[in-house]
Amino acid sequence: MTASVTVAVIGGGSFGTALASIVADNGHPTRLWVRNPELAEAINREHRNPRYMPDLQLPETVQATSDLEEALEGAELVFLAIPSKGFAQVLEQARPFLKPEQLLVSTTKGFEEKGFKLMSQLMAEITGFTHLGVLSGPNLASELAQKQLTGTVIASDDDLTRATVQQVLGNRYFRVYANTDIYGAELGGALKNIYAIAAGMAAALGMGENTRSMLMTRALAEMSRFAVSLGANPMTFLGLAGVGDLIVTCTSPLSRNYRVGQALGQGKSLDEVVESLGQVAEGVNTVRLVKAKADEMGIYMPLVQALYLVLFENHSPREMAGSMMGNEQSTDVEFVLPRDEVLKSAQKITRVASD
Repeated sequence: MTASVTVAVIGGGSFGTALASIVADNGHPTRLWVRNPELAEAINREHRNPRYMPDLQLPETVQATSDLEEALEGAELVFLAIPSKGFAQVLEQARPFLKPEQLLVSTTKGFEEKGFKLMSQLMAEITGFTHLGVLSGPNLASELAQKQLTGTVIASDDDLTRATVQQVLGNRYFRVYANTDIYGAELGGALKNIYAIAAGMAAALGMGENTRSMLMTRALAEMSRFAVSLGANPMTFLGLAGVGDLIVTCTSPLSRNYRVGQALGQGKSLDEVVESLGQVAEGVNTVRLVKAKADEMGIYMPLVQALYLVLFENHSPREMAGSMMGNEQSTDVEFVLPRDEVLKSAQKITRVASD
């Protein structure tokens, strides 16, 4: 029997709630921080989260609180399950109660708009701590709540963080795999939300399996091209945090981003989609941020460019599909055959033909 670790989960949304349940199931003292005091009281009274995951019966050892100091006091491991938009603000509020020996792990898949920063970069800047990590992978909260077999990745360059998270979370239905490429895992988790929107559109437009397979494969190429430009390892995208997360998000109607794409493909406007969901899916904002960054760095991302036109310039989803089919026929795997070499060969053939 491994020693118990006191854990704080900051964020009581669907994933934070499911994560707290896993930690407590594994015998570790667990605190769940939520913003609303009434919600914290309800969770402690009913042992379930009536706002998110209401059907998930939480272990009685999960103690909810709306007090950050109380949640973090004595916690050895802290999971930050806050949407990217509020991540920095909550971390700033928590900073006075955090200690350098604590392990901080982000579960957030997105970017901070100001400065185009990843959550790991925000954690490093705001805290100055060294025990930092990212949890990412094909982890639908509803399936975790049902204890369906699931794999995830703890990415960190810190041995203690990786080993502790594997000890705390790993069990018969939740398998935790290690990686040192924190940026790659984080970028995979953030970027796949973009392509889930495209996949939802493709499904709504009645596109076949061949088309959807091509879409996901080209998305993987586009994701890895962008991530490597930011310093990630392309091999990370062959694992759970890359292709694994991309597959589940691009094929499951449980994915909020996929549902956004479906609704757009059915002819609804973005405003109508947001109203029906009650919130903006992470991928919508990610499209805008990544498109700007790709333009700035000169990175070829045709799917992102096409989605941007649909989401923000009122182009039709069918135009997006046509744009995808009209893209240049370049390399399949860029890290085997560079795109520049394919383009040079094509230009050479064109010159010969015109002579």
